[in-house]
Amino acid sequence: MRDRFSRLRRKYLSLGLGELAAVAAFAAAAFVLQQRLDSAGAGAGAALWFALMPLEFVLIQAGVYWLLARTWIGPGRMPLQLARLFRGLRIINPLILLAGLAGVIANFPSTPLAAVVVIVVWVFGNAEYVNYYLVRLSYPWTQWASEIGRWRTPKLVKDMRAAR
Repeated sequence: MRDRFSRLRRKYLSLGLGELAAVAAFAAAAFVLQQRLDSAGAGAGAALWFALMPLEFVLIQAGVYWLLARTWIGPGRMPLQLARLFRGLRIINPLILLAGLAGVIANFPSTPLAAVVVIVVWVFGNAEYVNYYLVRLSYPWTQWASEIGRWRTPKLVKDMRAAR
């Protein structure tokens, strides 16, 4: 049993650090890409950042969640105050995604490639929100096709429900 908890702690550490590394990688890529997008048309770089910020916000939440979840593996539960915080974020995130969309629309790129990049980034932010707060979407590639149709509840949501 102890070995199982140890493996889960390592897995959660990996997931948490992975999400936070993704935040840094996406930000770095956006800084590099912004220069190219700005040369493609006015506002394209701004549109990219408006699309990226909601994604980054959700990924930071996910990274923090996985790192904190390491503390209640086993018989423990998510602390009630933390569950309340994540419930609040569950409500705030769609508003931030909508604000990002408004920024994308206001600064919509004039070139097709820039427009596709910005739209894909914003849609990815929505997918991450859905994956963490509504329905689990991420599975190992070998299991994805068989698991995605099961509409499983994300671990974060299960932890919020089980909080004391």
